Amino acid sequence: MPSIKIGDKVCDFEGRKTILQVAMENDIEIPHYCYHPGLSIVASCRICLAEVAQPNPRKDNELEKIPKLVPTCQHPAVDGAEVYLESEATQANQKAVMEYLLINHPLDCPVCDQAGECHLQDYSYRYGRAQSRFEENKVKNPKKDIGDHVLLYADRCIMCSRCVRFTREVSETGEIGVQGRGNTEEIDIFPGRPLNNELSGNVVDLCPVGALLDKDFLFEQRVWYLSSTPSIDGITASGDNIYLDHNEGRVWRIKPRTNLQVNQWWISDEIRYGWKHVHAEDRLSEPTRQVAGGHEAVSWNDGLAAAVEGIRNQVEQDRRLAVMVSPMLSCEDAALLGRLALAMDERAILAVGPVPRSGEDKTFSGGYTIRAEKAPNARGVRRALESVGGKAKVLDYAKLIKAWEKDKKIGAVIMTGNYPSAWAPKALLDVLDGQFAVLIDTLPTALGERADVVLPGATWAEKNGTFENADNRLQVFAQAIPVREGARTEGQIALDLLAEAGAAEPVRFDAEAIRQELGGAFVDEVHLPDSRDVREPDMQFAEI
Repeated sequence: MPSIKIGDKVCDFEGRKTILQVAMENDIEIPHYCYHPGLSIVASCRICLAEVAQPNPRKDNELEKIPKLVPTCQHPAVDGAEVYLESEATQANQKAVMEYLLINHPLDCPVCDQAGECHLQDYSYRYGRAQSRFEENKVKNPKKDIGDHVLLYADRCIMCSRCVRFTREVSETGEIGVQGRGNTEEIDIFPGRPLNNELSGNVVDLCPVGALLDKDFLFEQRVWYLSSTPSIDGITASGDNIYLDHNEGRVWRIKPRTNLQVNQWWISDEIRYGWKHVHAEDRLSEPTRQVAGGHEAVSWNDGLAAAVEGIRNQVEQDRRLAVMVSPMLSCEDAALLGRLALAMDERAILAVGPVPRSGEDKTFSGGYTIRAEKAPNARGVRRALESVGGKAKVLDYAKLIKAWEKDKKIGAVIMTGNYPSAWAPKALLDVLDGQFAVLIDTLPTALGERADVVLPGATWAEKNGTFENADNRLQVFAQAIPVREGARTEGQIALDLLAEAGAAEPVRFDAEAIRQELGGAFVDEVHLPDSRDVREPDMQFAEI
């Protein structure tokens, strides 16, 4: 296997790779701005230049220095070559590039949203000079609103051109271009073409400095206060790997988590900004029970008791129980709800709730796909219900409605929602006629007004679990924030109802234990997040 020596470390590599790519694979830092693995290589920032020696085949492969510094992001890794990261020439170039980049850069780090995760700050500290020698006036550029989600602070831009290449090569919309020359060069949108494509928020992630900022996150939190929890897209069927950045029990932003098999380095704006229902002001936060004239709030014990009593009364009258598990729930939630239904009625009907769709799948250059299916776990819910249902056939939503219309013996129903917006399918409201209905949901809906008992559930950000995406990939996500006060996870509600019915002992919901009990694909094919994906804030506090 070919190898290359980078600094003091010998690194093996396969295939055709650049020096920088080999260094990154081996956790060796070579400073870079313009290079990104998902974009074309332009070698324009020049800070990755290094002194390199490689075998000369004309001199019996004698090691010979290349007479000039080479861009490590572009220069191929050659077997037997050596890269001198600590040489005087390499370090002098790094200091020079940093000095040039900072000539017109404003000294506004204290008010910049990128502070704390800015490559310009980091590299200035590691590779730059201790003081500036520039004494002239800096070039000033205005702040610009370039799209629905993005602001441009042009005077912070270092002209890495990542955003330009992204809109040309990935989104293929080309809204951003380079204008001007010399020290008046800047990026900008073309007149009449705002940055409003479906992937626009990714340019904020790509920007290594504070030039492109997210309006939604602007001045909300300092990044060193944030914890990052690995999660999975809870809005669509894409299964995109994401980070939930949170602080003090609140989600503040969603960022993409690199997974070359699923979403590469990107997420859609729909996923990036579609989590606001997690903190909706009208979130359900206490159980309620139907009384004459409306609903009244009850304790959890009374709510669980009312649900079990109502279902049991219907089953004892030889009427069947139906459970409709939302595709927004995890596999573990679905499995426990299925067990609950069969424990209370061995003839129970198991079904998957309505699966929203919008438009058609859209695949971008490079393979990233926005899914038309707007539910994260329709396949996983079905798989989980089939695992616990034995010979019981799991129905989809349309077949459930037909069976409901034909089978007049359905006397009780457990419905789950957890959709990001209000949902109340007319077909479902039409067939609810005299049945005892229990609804587990997160937002108020017309179904909640009709249900006999309403129990507040939890969003995916508030629990552990597993989703199966449109490509049948099972992926585990972790709990980021505590469950909203007064609510419980759907899995815990199912366990509490089982205990109330006397079918099991009271236990705490444990997603991993449920997966082990289900076995099969839930153990052998599930994808777990890398342990390094959990990131805690690095701010240290001292008591005064």
